[in-house]
Amino acid sequence: MHLFGSRSNFIIICFCFLQFGCSSDIGKNQNQVVKKLPIMVLQEIDADVDTNYPARIEGKVNVDIRSQAEGYIEKIYVDEGSYVAAGHPLFKINDHSLIEQLNTAKATLNASKAILANATLELDKNKDLSNSNVVSDYQFKSAKATFQNAEAIVNQNTALVEAAKVNLSFSLIKAPVSGYIGRIPKRMGNLVAKGDALPLTTLSDVSEVYAYFSMTEKDYLRFISIAEAKSFQDKVSDMPSVKLILADGNTYSKEGKIQMIDGQFDKATGAISVRAAFENKENILRSGNTGKIVLPENYKDVILVPVLATLDVQNKIFVYRLNKQNKAERVAVKLAGKSGENYLVSSGLNPGDRIVTKDLNLIQEGEQITPEK
Repeated sequence: MHLFGSRSNFIIICFCFLQFGCSSDIGKNQNQVVKKLPIMVLQEIDADVDTNYPARIEGKVNVDIRSQAEGYIEKIYVDEGSYVAAGHPLFKINDHSLIEQLNTAKATLNASKAILANATLELDKNKDLSNSNVVSDYQFKSAKATFQNAEAIVNQNTALVEAAKVNLSFSLIKAPVSGYIGRIPKRMGNLVAKGDALPLTTLSDVSEVYAYFSMTEKDYLRFISIAEAKSFQDKVSDMPSVKLILADGNTYSKEGKIQMIDGQFDKATGAISVRAAFENKENILRSGNTGKIVLPENYKDVILVPVLATLDVQNKIFVYRLNKQNKAERVAVKLAGKSGENYLVSSGLNPGDRIVTKDLNLIQEGEQITPEK
């Protein structure tokens, strides 16, 4: 019985070793299963990258229409939103007091002219008598001084008449430029004056519009360095044409041109203001519109990597590159920008490198990969 028990134990132990060995071989074979994944061979190409900047639109000319005369609004010749040509009447201010001022100025001028006429006669008389030694030289000089004073008063009153005429003309407010009328906060019967905080209305010439946007110092330096011209103004002129994406997502039909870069950076934001001009003959764009400026930038001989072929780990971008043994190596890359669904890689990869483009989350460092053909 004892011998039989020993044999049984020996058989059980052997069986366990066999089982363990088989399980180990099976697990080992399972671990050696090689993933078959698609790869991409990298090459250098030229690529365009679009950078978007929020923009606000303003008309080429935006004029606050204010009254230079004080009085009540007597008539309004236009309506909000209407288009007017330069010189078209906009508002009529009650001019009764202005007409009175003009009439008073004219009467004063006429009176001073009469005094001048009398002074002229006295001067001529005393001149002849002085030449004949009938009157003293003093009397002649006194008559001459009276004449000069009367002449000065006439000139002064003439200027007052002209000023009164100008003030009277201010009662009819005309459009200084062609454009669209904005809101009209004050209506007929309201009192207006020079010092009013609100304008009577605004007038916008939108035959050409300006899109204002801000650029970071980094972007500014990059775009300026790309331009080959020597002078700053030539660099601005050489900047590529820009596009405007409207608030509804559509792209405006006309391309614009950068005309101006501000003279200094905003200390609060660290950005600089840029102005691009767009033709707007169809009057689609208005002052106050918003959108996005699309500024293109061309990169020469860069490597493009699909966004889906990258891993974003703690704000760093990685790819899996295959070495000569087809083993996966996780490589950090630096980006120069983005073009569509691709990253532009500035460092970390070279032409001819092979990267995995799928199932990156399932790959381990050093894992054997079979490139999928």
